[in-house]
Amino acid sequence: QVQLQESGPGLVKPSQTLSLTCTVSGGSITSYYYYWSWVRQAPGKRQEWIGYISYSGSTDIAPSLRGRASISRDTSGNRFTLRLNSVTPEDTGVYYCARGDRASDRTLEYDYRGRGTQVTVSS
Repeated sequence: QVQLQESGPGLVKPSQTLSLTCTVSGGSITSYYYYWSWVRQAPGKRQEWIGYISYSGSTDIAPSLRGRASISRDTSGNRFTLRLNSVTPEDTGVYYCARGDRASDRTLEYDYRGRGTQVTVSS
């Protein structure tokens, strides 16, 4: 059974950088085929795909967040990290990490996901 666990600060000040880490157990982030995503959901809004990192280490970021978001990984620790620069209150929401396939950026379909972590951007 694959398990994903998000970790990071629950409160971030505007203009600061948000950093969230997803630690994976029960499966390797380098296993062929899988793409490891960050997804968020703001209050009253639909889920929004932020970006993913593939089994090979390639990344893709949602066009609306390019320039602010990046995803990296630590293969020895079997974890991957989201960094989001220059946050504003609009970045407030629940952030999830999840495992899917290459199309999961469009389908938002995942076979495993973390429980999510609340992030609030406020001074």
